[in-house]
Amino acid sequence: MRNDKENLIVKLTFELALEVVSFSEQIRANNRFEMASQIFRSGTSIGANIREAQNAESKRDFIHKFKISAKEADELMFWLEICESSDFYPNPGENLMKNLNSSILIISKIISTSKKS
Repeated sequence: MRNDKENLIVKLTFELALEVVSFSEQIRANNRFEMASQIFRSGTSIGANIREAQNAESKRDFIHKFKISAKEADELMFWLEICESSDFYPNPGENLMKNLNSSILIISKIISTSKKS
């Protein structure tokens, strides 16, 4: 199923992962290691599963990988909302939240479209 031409969701989730790495390092610098690890794992897992889906063995496998990405994106949203609402963590910023929301919308659309076809 691999297609090597530029893929919007692969590119978007890779860029999101880079933002997540940077933000998690910012948190780690404040000695908040547990939160940094949670954000790092969920945020980088989104793109990793999307990338893995590009080599899916079947449509069912493809959808499954995207569903895992959707769950990881929801988890990342949870951790970022805690950071936004807490005085103990830096604010993730508008750009990170916007890119995460865009990724969630696209992932959801890909899942629903893939189920139909």
